[in-house]
Amino acid sequence: MARFSRIEVALKMNETGMVPVFYNKDPEVCKAVVKACYDGGVRVFEFTNRGDFATLVFAELNKWAIETCPEMIMGVGSVVDEATAAMYIALGTNFIVSPLIDEGTAKVCNKRKIAWSPGCGSVTEIGKAHELGAEVVKIFPGSQVGGPSFVKAVKGPMPWTSIMPTGGVTPTEDNLKAWIEAGATCVGMGSQLFPKEILAEKNYTYITDKCKEALQIIKKYKN
Repeated sequence: MARFSRIEVALKMNETGMVPVFYNKDPEVCKAVVKACYDGGVRVFEFTNRGDFATLVFAELNKWAIETCPEMIMGVGSVVDEATAAMYIALGTNFIVSPLIDEGTAKVCNKRKIAWSPGCGSVTEIGKAHELGAEVVKIFPGSQVGGPSFVKAVKGPMPWTSIMPTGGVTPTEDNLKAWIEAGATCVGMGSQLFPKEILAEKNYTYITDKCKEALQIIKKYKN
């Protein structure tokens, strides 16, 4: 059962402004990364449903996070169907992120009052996501869809839209400034926050420092 309501998830996404996105088949690596992000001030984390037995990795990770990082809101991304969403809901996920709009996923999340952020690439898709109950919509892939200028354009006729771009977001001041000033509620960030060489070296202090730096930049440009 989710520990955080969908309202709490949306508010915390807006408050912190960043959602790290990560997957590794080794639960111990995932724990180290989550802890590094937590120590850096992150409070919303997306585990991506990418590899075989990913549900088992998340089950262990989420139980560990509840005890070790109690304020961390753990969620799951790359969910494309309602059956997968249901599995993760049973394992205690607090939110579901999808790369696309799937009505079955929306329904199962709404039945359990779980936050759902579907991937959208047009104003029509964003409108559909709102209709299906999404509070925060994911723009994916962010840079290919149109980058910060797309976010700014959407916010013109639809200023109530809460947008989380993922894909093409980097932990640099110029990039984060562009997304936040365009009107993004928060940003999703994956490989740019977790370089392969850093993970290979187990340099988790680097990740903590990068999270602190990124969150400070976001706070600087948030209205």
